[in-house]
Amino acid sequence: MAGNDDGNDLVKQHCKSLGTWEEQGISRRDFLKFCTAMSAVLALPVTLVPRIAEALEDDKRPSVIWLEFQSCTGDTEALLRAANPTVADIVLDVLSVDYAETIMAAAGFQAEAARHATMKARSGKYIAVVEGSIPTGANGAYCCIGGRSALDITREVCGGAMATITVGTCASYGGIPAAAPNPTGAVGVKDAVPGATVINLPGCPVNTDNLVATVVHLLTFGSPPATDGKGRPLFAYGKRIHDNCERRPHFDAGQYVEQWGDQAHRAGHCLYKMGCKGPETFHNCPSQRYNEKTAWPVSAGHGCAGCSEPHFWDSMTPLYKRLPNVPGFGIETTADHIGLGIAAATAAAFGIHGVVSTLRKGNDSDDEKEG
Repeated sequence: MAGNDDGNDLVKQHCKSLGTWEEQGISRRDFLKFCTAMSAVLALPVTLVPRIAEALEDDKRPSVIWLEFQSCTGDTEALLRAANPTVADIVLDVLSVDYAETIMAAAGFQAEAARHATMKARSGKYIAVVEGSIPTGANGAYCCIGGRSALDITREVCGGAMATITVGTCASYGGIPAAAPNPTGAVGVKDAVPGATVINLPGCPVNTDNLVATVVHLLTFGSPPATDGKGRPLFAYGKRIHDNCERRPHFDAGQYVEQWGDQAHRAGHCLYKMGCKGPETFHNCPSQRYNEKTAWPVSAGHGCAGCSEPHFWDSMTPLYKRLPNVPGFGIETTADHIGLGIAAATAAAFGIHGVVSTLRKGNDSDDEKEG
């Protein structure tokens, strides 16, 4: 409790100097809530909230170049539809989005000139955000912008960035465009630019909270967050969906949905047998959720598709076919079988204990006779 009090005192002390956000129509309370929420997403202690606030107040807004290639624009749409104003407003005010085809006013030569000007003026200091996979087939001819291939542009922009954030599975690992037989030779950014500093935020679409938290970490600490072996931030992809799923108790009890719309489905039982890929998927969907943190596929009654995993379309489909038996308490069994197994194990343990006790008593009796 003392640590929390100290953190709150630091926050209150820092908030006395806030004024910039209030001038923009954002109250101190909302600003503080946003900073606290970001510390929670990043799994940081509350004592670092003032540092996050200080980073967000810096007048030197980092430039962002948002590239879009082989994609459905779902990640841009996810960002634009972020319903929480303390997320959308702060991101737009803190960042200088100097190039983003979907939302920028400029077009054609003017748009390209804006990108080149940013790269020249902010070399090594801007953040690149990439949406969509990079086609490498036919020398990159499958996707060209301004007469240049997506592959060429990616290498140029990401090669000179402070860090590159890939939003969505396509930019992270190639996604659906890279599914077999992959006619365009689609790859993720890291495969296209091996030397770049890349932070992967896979998912269809990206969760805006994870994107904002990653940017906040970059602004606060000047470095990317810790990542797993697939380039994903541990704060967002460090645990399996299965571990935090609200239907997990039903999984452990062997209570499964057997058919869409059956009583078990209506009761919210586990969707493992209906093809849920949660046991092999790492993402924070159950905790962060979408639509103002109100829902995610499993809570809506649909199994996880495993979309945040590399090559998910090839490895996780058919979508409604269950995974092969995976290790875990409850899979391919029922609560009764689990109970019987525990009972048998317990009986065996008591039986062994009884034998050992009898032998000990026998030995003690022999010792007494000899004495």
